[in-house]
Amino acid sequence: MAKKHRFQHKKFRVKEGSKISLSEISTKAGKELNGKPEGLAALSADNEDLNEAQSRLYASGERALLIILQGMDAAGKDGVIEHVMHGINPQGCRVHGFKAPNEEELQHHFLWRPMRFLPARGMVTIFNRSYYEEVMVVRVHPEFLKPQKLPPVKKLNDLWKKRFEEIKAFEETLVDSGTSVLKFFLHVSKEEQKSRLMERLVDPNKRWKFNERDLDERQLWSEHQAAFEEAISATSTKKAPWYIIPADDKWYTRAAIADIIVGHVESLNLAYPKVPKSQEPHFASMIQRLENEG
Repeated sequence: MAKKHRFQHKKFRVKEGSKISLSEISTKAGKELNGKPEGLAALSADNEDLNEAQSRLYASGERALLIILQGMDAAGKDGVIEHVMHGINPQGCRVHGFKAPNEEELQHHFLWRPMRFLPARGMVTIFNRSYYEEVMVVRVHPEFLKPQKLPPVKKLNDLWKKRFEEIKAFEETLVDSGTSVLKFFLHVSKEEQKSRLMERLVDPNKRWKFNERDLDERQLWSEHQAAFEEAISATSTKKAPWYIIPADDKWYTRAAIADIIVGHVESLNLAYPKVPKSQEPHFASMIQRLENEG
């Protein structure tokens, strides 16, 4: 029997066709957990459940899981990967980070890039940022389109709408072929991001994480929020939903995401492969063979 989950997953899920306003959605921890200690305990329990669920996913070789993490800089994407996924078997999981496209990637359609890194059956792949950069960051910085050498468009809005439709079709194809797609937007406040960026500047051991460009992007906060809102609203579907996760409290973010992932993988009802009864005598003979060694 599947365990009772601590979070109401629908609370975070964006309904297909709904319009969202990030300013009206809290960035703070909810009341499901009574503070950080309980949050860490919940995450630990979900780590164990995720390890078992991923083991069945890997062994069955029937389904795959794609996890997408998006959010502003310092929203906590790296921490989610480290703390939520640390307990699973590395053989069945890989992480791919999306930075600026290279020369080869610029010569192709923007969805060519993720196709090379999609999970095989039995595998989990995590995209730290993703092809959604092309309708989020690029929307705020349309100058990034120039190297892509696209055919002329009369209105940029038409390009974004077209890309939304292409993304939905792409993800629907993935789901229909057996790859689950879970998309998480880590919703951090501007004040909390400032605190985290300051921490990186002050702590010599964290300065390697700091990118001066992050300060420039803070000046475009409203533009980024608007791009996030439209992209999430346009591409959250029943088959490939977006979840908006409050990200000011890292322990809450991680516990909520772990709970959603575990709940989804458990819902697939995967099982370990079973040996046909006709082969049981053969296994019995091999057991006897091992016992008789030496």
